[in-house]
Amino acid sequence: MSVTEEIKSRIDIVSYVLRHVPELKKAGRNHKACCPFHTEKTPSFVVNPERQSWHCFGACAEGGDLFTFAQKMHGWDFKEALHELALEAGVELRQRTPEQLARADHLDRMRGLVSAASDLYHEQLFKPESKPVLNYVSETRGLSRDTVGLFRIGVAPDRWDFALDALLAMGYAEDEIIEAGLAVRNDRGNIYDRFRNRLIIPINDERGRAVGFGGRALDPDEPAKYINSPQSPLFDKSRLLYGLDRARSAIRESGVAVIVEGYMDVIQAHQAGYLNVVAQMGTAMTETQIRRIALGRAKYAKSIVLALDSDAAGQSAARRSLEVARQILVEDYSGKFQVDIRILQLPTDQDPDDVLRRSPQTWPQLVDSAQDVADFVIDSETETLPPDASMQARQQAALNILPILSASENNPYQRENLQKLARRLRISERDLLAWAPAQSPAPNAPRPSRRQNQTLDYATLDPDDAPPEYWDSEHEPAPPDIDNGQGPPSVYHSEQQRAIEPFCLSLLLKNPNLLYKVNRKLRELAGADSNLRHGPLGDLNENDFTHSKYRILMTYLLEAMTQDDQEPLEYLVSIVDGELSADLSALLSDDAQVVSSRMRGAYLVDMSDIIERRRSRGAVANEVSSMLIGRALQLRLQRLERERIEMQYLQEEAQTGADIDEQHRERLSQQIMLSMTAKARLDHEVRYA
Repeated sequence: MSVTEEIKSRIDIVSYVLRHVPELKKAGRNHKACCPFHTEKTPSFVVNPERQSWHCFGACAEGGDLFTFAQKMHGWDFKEALHELALEAGVELRQRTPEQLARADHLDRMRGLVSAASDLYHEQLFKPESKPVLNYVSETRGLSRDTVGLFRIGVAPDRWDFALDALLAMGYAEDEIIEAGLAVRNDRGNIYDRFRNRLIIPINDERGRAVGFGGRALDPDEPAKYINSPQSPLFDKSRLLYGLDRARSAIRESGVAVIVEGYMDVIQAHQAGYLNVVAQMGTAMTETQIRRIALGRAKYAKSIVLALDSDAAGQSAARRSLEVARQILVEDYSGKFQVDIRILQLPTDQDPDDVLRRSPQTWPQLVDSAQDVADFVIDSETETLPPDASMQARQQAALNILPILSASENNPYQRENLQKLARRLRISERDLLAWAPAQSPAPNAPRPSRRQNQTLDYATLDPDDAPPEYWDSEHEPAPPDIDNGQGPPSVYHSEQQRAIEPFCLSLLLKNPNLLYKVNRKLRELAGADSNLRHGPLGDLNENDFTHSKYRILMTYLLEAMTQDDQEPLEYLVSIVDGELSADLSALLSDDAQVVSSRMRGAYLVDMSDIIERRRSRGAVANEVSSMLIGRALQLRLQRLERERIEMQYLQEEAQTGADIDEQHRERLSQQIMLSMTAKARLDHEVRYA
């Protein structure tokens, strides 16, 4: 039994969910309650004790097992959930190497040092000699005592050895204090405090642990208004977003992350009750920051609002942030970057801190009125063009604008934006379209399929192409591990499903970037229907796999693709051990017999075929990609079959239960229709691809 299976065998999901959702009540085979992840009046959150699973049939349209519930409820990643649930279940996790233990101990000691310094600076703020600074914080900056305490704001006195002496007295070594960024050694070997005569703002990582500091000068003549901790094993400003530890729940709930420039902007916003505000740690957003907040398993934000200062520097920073976002798309034409970016235009000569102190009630309206990228870029690039600008100047403006407009999952040259740009620059749409291809990532794009140029209307499919009546499963074998009262499932279906799962996972492990192509195909099938895109045709994930070891490996793979310290495969190898390590090695093997023996023979034909292709033709990328996409769509079809069984149970209960819930039944009917639509599109794609 794997570690995760042992944990789930010891922690009953109903009991665990009940701790966090006390209104959970038994209803037939299942337990129901209002969803804890969104506001609703009629229960749509269902826990199935037989399968040890949960699902929201309301706005979330998500589900999973004990681990996914714990992750979503607490904002944990998979490793955090594994660690916390293992502690609760009394299950011992894998042993770490001596080197790993030594590094972990060192980082813990560094965190202890930074935390001690944070307490030191905070306590100093309330000493009699710091009264002028406290007055500045409360009167000039308008921060309450509660806010000062919540963000642990402090002060570094105008001394060369305040922190150094105190930390040495606590038992920390000089080299440790320097490594943590709290002291500096000069060329003559003398050591002194880095932060002197500054307001101190601790900077936390995503888990709320202090990792560094920002220091604001208290002397108005000091040339460096702000200084940060230097790069250290704990502190990397290109990866951090100030305030994310306190903002992530609000961002996840609202789907909107508001990005500001400074620490004080964040603190003022949170004091005013706007908790979805974080700050970039430099002059512009970095790729890692954008990925951290809008990609991967955490995927906090669906929309980013850049609320930067109204001065030239702020506007320039906004443009650089947009350029970073565009580069992500240019380098990855498959469209993994799915987030709506908008620009908040602040009143002239004001920054967010000013607005939030003077009129905090206007903040929501400002956020709601943020410009989309197209409008902002067109306005900012053309505002300095004189009415009689030359053709060359107007063409250059167009060439500056077109790449930014392409940073969108939608058609970057959609007619509305082209018309707007054409009118503004007095250039024909035809010319703009002629210039546009030079800005697109076409050379790297996948080869179009033979049907790519056809317009497919799924609503008018030939009757032979449509799926059978959704609940008519007479000719559809039941998925494995589901007792349908009619004996074991079809042997062929079981073998086929078991073969597809390792086949897809093997290709994804060897070529992680292919996952984005699979997701791109799913989004292409969903089209403009956001319900499909965020529901039955959403991104491939661990819920598409039935076997626990594949689900875990897929979870690790998704996690590997959100971190930036190592290549995904290196990261996987470093964190997977025990029985899973052998499974990972088998999936990564090029030897079909090795893989087949590990997978009980179900994998041999497909694996032999792909290995032969790799040897004889060099594994042409498009062929491998097409093969994976086809199998992944079949995997999704199998998942829809499994979910169909669950919805069938729920529909029966809604129709025959004593307390018939019309709203719940209507939601189920809508989800059934949505699943039918997705199944029709998948069937058509798989059949005719």
